[in-house]
Amino acid sequence: MNVHLDIAYAGDADVSRSFDAYFPSNPAPPVLVFVRGGAWRADDKKAHRLLATKLVEATGCRVLVPNYRLTTADNGLQHPGHAEDILSFLNFLVTWDDIPDLSGGVFLLGHSAGAHILSAIFLDSSAVTPTLTPSPVLAGLVRGLVLSEGIYDIDLLLQRFPTYRDWFIAPAFGDHQSYASVSVSNLPLRSAVTELKWLVVHSTGDTLVDLPQSQVMVGHLRTLYGDSRVQSSLDVIAVEHDDVPTDAGFIDLVAKFVGS
Repeated sequence: MNVHLDIAYAGDADVSRSFDAYFPSNPAPPVLVFVRGGAWRADDKKAHRLLATKLVEATGCRVLVPNYRLTTADNGLQHPGHAEDILSFLNFLVTWDDIPDLSGGVFLLGHSAGAHILSAIFLDSSAVTPTLTPSPVLAGLVRGLVLSEGIYDIDLLLQRFPTYRDWFIAPAFGDHQSYASVSVSNLPLRSAVTELKWLVVHSTGDTLVDLPQSQVMVGHLRTLYGDSRVQSSLDVIAVEHDDVPTDAGFIDLVAKFVGS
């Protein structure tokens, strides 16, 4: 396996807008992209090298792990800035010379805040965040999304975990009475990506994001796409929130979903 680190995607040397690429010797389609979580305020792509290695071994696919800018007390970055970075990365991928042929498609994996980021791009958030609209070329390349331990309905999350408001929701989204407008479980279907497949995963051992988040999202996606395009696994994995991506059960779910 060949590993390439800190590849810039935004035209500057900012490591927060770079990605790592993991290439097997004889790569198979499609390309996999893992968008990490971290509550919009923490984490780094380098912490997910084990996951990328496991995904390469399980699927034979090329795996890319991008960074995106984080919300800090100094920069005041808020939504949709994080997701705009991921959309910039995906647009870069479309034209990247090191993967000249994307005819096998792209599968996107989002964990925790990463699940929200991807959903805000591939569901229709244009009424609230028009800057997150994917190009027709990008929309046509993405075959499916895997969402794990996601944050989808922010108001519902704050009912269960009220301390999250001051910890990371208000810094990342602003201090509002309601976050319904930026909750991806409220977003309509994006007309350019009606053929997507979705897999929603949740661990029974997750104490940081509770099961109702994923249950709400599964119900919403099935309303939009129908049962045949939306799979779920809400009781197979039993590890803590941050351990889900490297869990053998999760890797197996991804491999089967991509292979299907």
